[in-house]
Amino acid sequence: MSKIDGKILVLDDDQGVLYTAKMILKQHFETVITEKDPQKLDFLLNQDRYDVIVLDMNFSYGLTSGKEGIKLLRKVLEKDPEAHVLMNTAYGDIDIAVEAMKEGAVDFLVKPWQKEKLLATVTAIYELSQAKRKLALAEAGQKIVVKDQQREFNDIISVSPAMKPVFEAIDKVAKTDANVLILGENGTGKELIARAIHNKSNRVDENFIKVDLGAVSESLFQSELFGHVKGAFTDARENRPGRFEIANKGTLFLDEIGNLSLSMQAKLLTAIQFKQITRVGSNKAIPLDTRLICATNMPLYEMVEEKEFRQDLLYRINTVEIKLPPLRERVEDIEPLARHFLKLYGKKYKKQRMRLNETTLTKLKAYSWPGNVRELQHAIERAIIMSNSHLLAPEDFLLVERPNQNVITSDTFNMEDMEKQAIQNAIRNAEGNLTKAAKALGLGRSTLYRKMEKYKL
Repeated sequence: MSKIDGKILVLDDDQGVLYTAKMILKQHFETVITEKDPQKLDFLLNQDRYDVIVLDMNFSYGLTSGKEGIKLLRKVLEKDPEAHVLMNTAYGDIDIAVEAMKEGAVDFLVKPWQKEKLLATVTAIYELSQAKRKLALAEAGQKIVVKDQQREFNDIISVSPAMKPVFEAIDKVAKTDANVLILGENGTGKELIARAIHNKSNRVDENFIKVDLGAVSESLFQSELFGHVKGAFTDARENRPGRFEIANKGTLFLDEIGNLSLSMQAKLLTAIQFKQITRVGSNKAIPLDTRLICATNMPLYEMVEEKEFRQDLLYRINTVEIKLPPLRERVEDIEPLARHFLKLYGKKYKKQRMRLNETTLTKLKAYSWPGNVRELQHAIERAIIMSNSHLLAPEDFLLVERPNQNVITSDTFNMEDMEKQAIQNAIRNAEGNLTKAAKALGLGRSTLYRKMEKYKL
């Protein structure tokens, strides 16, 4: 039977334990190093990197508190935050075990152990360490690809198969001038995709201009997008170019395009169709050479059916359509994203030693992340700010799955609360069919979506 190409370090004050551990583990692992003197730990850690470290909890005669082992565990993790440590003790005190796990130990073994138990535990931890290193390599590999391809996927961290079609679409469409429509829930990273397309395009040296259409009022729409001339209206004290002009030769990113009213859609369609704009207060047409990328979290095709979004505008903006999967459908990305934000905010708040233990990662992966990557980012930042420890534990993350919001149990006379409850009841009665719910409420579908967003439904 071939041995596993792994390095195991066993640190224990009992020579008999060291001899037995080496005899058992050496049959299965290429390298097994044993050491009795804890003072030599620094030297050993400087010499090599180990796949598994088996660490005794008590070294001084008569001590059973486990404080020596905890101190050494901290030293190991300070030297190598990614180390996989198995704590070893003759005393099965649950409090010691809990403290060791909180500090970052992977598992806890009670002496005297059986041969099979030691081997199975060390092997399991070794396999865990290898899996995590492969993930880290995959993430690093993705970053190398990003760098080689003119950083077009900069800040997009993903190892999930669900994101492969997205990257392929970016690669195919970027060098063209085709208009792109990006669909996806809030917080999935639609702007990052738009910037990636621009950065890999032939327009990379020109402007990338973003407009949040959800924040542009109907009265200012034309001035913001098309510009105005001096004296066009009361506050027009000077000539001002619009976003289309500023993005000329470059890329214009129109975010939340589903929020536009029909009248604003008509004006936008005219500019796209004729590739020119006219400033407010002027008669002079200005030709455009602008690459258009749009994004929304709203169901445009259903809105077209409900006559709330122009079909001809939809055809103009979606020459190529890219759908971004929500974070709950790319669970493989939660850990690399969490570690990325951990490093980012650890540096920002001068807490570079911050780490995540396995229990915390399990909690993060089990959560549905309704706010997607943006919610994960904010959760990591908050945990780093509020934590008093260098190890982020599950309790540092206030993640509560949302209850079924269709069930109304409270009475209120507040107008906004009553409107919210009416919307919830309509959606419940329509069994989730938003078209039916909107009709029951006497609202247009886009109006219902805006109100759902307002009340976070």
